[in-house]
Amino acid sequence: MAAGKEIRGKIKSVENTKKITKAMEMVAASKMRKAQDRMRSARPYAEKVRQIAGNLSRANPEYTHPFMQINDAKTAGFVVVTTDKGLCGGLNTNVLRAVTTQLKELQGQGVNAEVVAVGNKGLGFMNRIGAKVVSSVTGLGDTPHLEKLIGPVKVLLDAYTEGRINAVYIAYTKFINTMKQESVIEQLLPLSAGTLQENAGGRDWDYIYEPDAATVIDELLLRYVEAQVYQAVAENMASEQSARMVAMKAATDNAGSVIGELKLVYNKTRQAAITKELSEIVAGAAAV
Repeated sequence: MAAGKEIRGKIKSVENTKKITKAMEMVAASKMRKAQDRMRSARPYAEKVRQIAGNLSRANPEYTHPFMQINDAKTAGFVVVTTDKGLCGGLNTNVLRAVTTQLKELQGQGVNAEVVAVGNKGLGFMNRIGAKVVSSVTGLGDTPHLEKLIGPVKVLLDAYTEGRINAVYIAYTKFINTMKQESVIEQLLPLSAGTLQENAGGRDWDYIYEPDAATVIDELLLRYVEAQVYQAVAENMASEQSARMVAMKAATDNAGSVIGELKLVYNKTRQAAITKELSEIVAGAAAV
């Protein structure tokens, strides 16, 4: 019964794996609800900031913020948002594939790229493909903190203000629903007047600025970019937990199927051994 003992060992091993994946599924489901609540609570703030920025761009069009100016540099900046941990299906693979495609297109146009990596998976991938990583942030945990995010991202914002890069893009996974997450690449800078005016809702506003229009718009557009980055990270975290829950559920179901198949093989092997022993006993009795 050496074969039967080996099969029993495999069954035990798969059962232990099934317990782990089931526990991870339940943990991800619990974290997913919190991440979704955090993401949805951040959306109204981001939308309001976009609306006010659009209103101000129409109310004071004679002032042009550096974020709205077009640069002629031959370098683009990317903020790549991924997860710190794996076991979440193809979440990171999809967004990194989209970024790689974009980088190749820019390279074909003679444009270099500088990358800010948010998340350990993206940092490792960018280092492997030889991309120029100017800053990174990892170990964000389950709750994104703006003070940890804006420092690394400010490297690209300052580079754009100085005219050293011509655009800033952010790549992340947008949360659609529990079963669907979409990899997107959005342009953060430059902020076009048309985009801001679309967010204004088609109404004309007038404001009294204190201390002056330039100071107010400078601060607001910086908050606008910060809100976009924070919202992207919150969306990515909600997508991560949803993808991990679905992946662990699929792993648990597959483990159950493997256990069923192994038990069937074990029973067949055990029955064959019993039949062989009975045949040997009968043959011995007949010989006597």
